[in-house]
Amino acid sequence: MNGHENKAVRSANRKFFARTIPMLILMLIINQIDRTNVGFIKHSLETDVGISTAAFGFGAGLFFVGYALFEIPSNMLMDKYGARVWLTRIMITWGAVVFAMGFVTTPMQFYVLRFLLGVAEAGFFPGILFYFRKWVPNVYRGRATALILTGSAAAYLLSGPVTGGLLELHDFMGLPGWQWVLFIEGALSVLVGIVAAFFLVSKPEEAKWLTVEEKQALSTALQEEASSRDVHTQGQSRWKLITDGKMAYLCFLFFVMCMTGYTLVFWQPEIIGRIPGLSPLQIGLLNSVPWICAIIAINILGRVSDRFRGNRETILALALIVAAIGTCLCTLGSPWFGLFALCVVCIGTKSSAVLFWPIPQSQLPSSIVAPGIALINSLGNLGGFFAPAVFGYLQQTTGSTTAGLYILSGASVFAAITLFFTKTNRTPTQPDYHAPQGLEPKRHV
Repeated sequence: MNGHENKAVRSANRKFFARTIPMLILMLIINQIDRTNVGFIKHSLETDVGISTAAFGFGAGLFFVGYALFEIPSNMLMDKYGARVWLTRIMITWGAVVFAMGFVTTPMQFYVLRFLLGVAEAGFFPGILFYFRKWVPNVYRGRATALILTGSAAAYLLSGPVTGGLLELHDFMGLPGWQWVLFIEGALSVLVGIVAAFFLVSKPEEAKWLTVEEKQALSTALQEEASSRDVHTQGQSRWKLITDGKMAYLCFLFFVMCMTGYTLVFWQPEIIGRIPGLSPLQIGLLNSVPWICAIIAINILGRVSDRFRGNRETILALALIVAAIGTCLCTLGSPWFGLFALCVVCIGTKSSAVLFWPIPQSQLPSSIVAPGIALINSLGNLGGFFAPAVFGYLQQTTGSTTAGLYILSGASVFAAITLFFTKTNRTPTQPDYHAPQGLEPKRHV
């Protein structure tokens, strides 16, 4: 690809970064708030609905069962209908389920709606990753993924003040604060989902804001990457590729990452709540501190990931070790020290995701990229069911979170060790698009 075409590819991606990624970030922020707001209303659900600690852990985890079952079909439909139709459909339906959750009166209703939330949301995050395969060459993909995960971290940063503030509406118009949380956040998801349909463009050829030259250059760059990647898998069945040992290993890595990440998300407000004398809003504000640290870390690592694409696995192992250290530190010291430990955990877990996702995005053959990313995300997200359920059980039976935190630390260290001894790098002869020196994309969001 000549320099003139490279300039057109860079220009096209700059426009995509500036026009589309902000909307995706907004959607993901709302997505994460809706997914994790149960952590802030846990105590209210116990007192108003009679949901015990163990039942809460089980119900919180049921989300990931529904998510896992419908993840692959959802991402394949994303491939068929495109981002404009499918990502907005996902957002509107999950918002409706969150709204409906405001009417729960029994633990069983809580279980059913958490499961349905997983069904409705299935395919959203892997759909965004698959969307990048339609738009972003591999050399820019680490930064694109970092920006999206910044949205995820920003959601945790904002979810504390937003959800904590909504809880302060307790008894307004005769409704408890937890119902206001679900009603307002669910309605917002439906509204933004409708608006997003006017912003998302499924593929470069359909973008009216790209020039003809930019469309052609970007399409050519993406096709060249796909051809070089797929030449090594021609003639192999989709089933053989999807059941390859590398796929199983990627699922295992993401499973471990989700175990730590989601357990801390669900229990983080409670850990911070041990600091005496805090109101719900103050707990929410302090809950934002670890995610500020994570946002800084992942944007630095987004560029590192692109620059050192051949060493992503080694850097990922180091990030997992950081997460393990932080998880262990959560068992020590005062509640204020626990806040510091949570900062370390958030840096490790969110950095791990930035380093992990460009690996399957760049390596999976075109024939299985949609179901492959979905499979990794769905099976990996079962860690979000397994770990919170076990964590809740251990807390209820032992009266402490220490045992669960040690188990999570051990799992992260084990995964890191396997990365040092397992090569998941792509075949050296598989080139990807390289931006010439001085033509790297600039950040616009």
